[in-house]
Amino acid sequence: MAATQPEINMYIDLNCDMGEGMPTDAEIMPYISSANIACGYHAGDRDTMEQTITLALQHQVAIGAHPGFRDKENFGRTEQQLSDAEVYDLIATQLYTLDKVCLSLNATIQHVKPHGALYNMAARDQHLSTIIAQAIRDTNPALCLFGLSNSWLIKAAAAMGLKTASEVFADRTYQEDGSLTPRSQPNALIDNEADALQQVLQMVTKQEVTTVNGKTVPIRAETICLHGDGAHAVAFARAVHKTLGEHHLTIQHT
Repeated sequence: MAATQPEINMYIDLNCDMGEGMPTDAEIMPYISSANIACGYHAGDRDTMEQTITLALQHQVAIGAHPGFRDKENFGRTEQQLSDAEVYDLIATQLYTLDKVCLSLNATIQHVKPHGALYNMAARDQHLSTIIAQAIRDTNPALCLFGLSNSWLIKAAAAMGLKTASEVFADRTYQEDGSLTPRSQPNALIDNEADALQQVLQMVTKQEVTTVNGKTVPIRAETICLHGDGAHAVAFARAVHKTLGEHHLTIQHT
């Protein structure tokens, strides 16, 4: 009997981190289905939130909060050790901040994706993920949490009854434990378009990814992240959007 092939989801979400001061947001927006908007701590302010929300509404892109550490100097990519109460307030405050701006524009937050160091720490830390999920649930239990595939973020959110979307990355390499290669390492980013497209198709159609060491590991791909601050951000977004369409995959919010 032939081996059972993994079920291919004919719908895939394509998300991008936005409102972070990059000049490419308006060019990328037509190619994505979800925008993760910086809430003022690691990047952005009320003006950038308003601008990005307005863009998302124009292109019918789902609006998400992108909360990170209060650390604009390091773009939220430096790990911090905070108390449970501090982590809770960090998330809740940023969600309230973005929600207030959304309400002024008749918009609605649909998902949450932690940013940078906070995201990576939570992916491997059950307790931190639980605090983040608790803050989201207490703020708005209807929100969907975007987290690294097979990570504690997904498990903690699911345990609390939150909706989840397992995230994979088009422009980042993977380690054998399914984690992202740290940005401190030289091979962390994929800057070749063909390589990025190959990885995207492998993740979406086979639900697996090849690590930096050549090992294949299983993942769950429900939403694909593109980084808006990458050198080839617009070209990557355009190419990924086109390639997914050519493989009969519909891009829509999860």
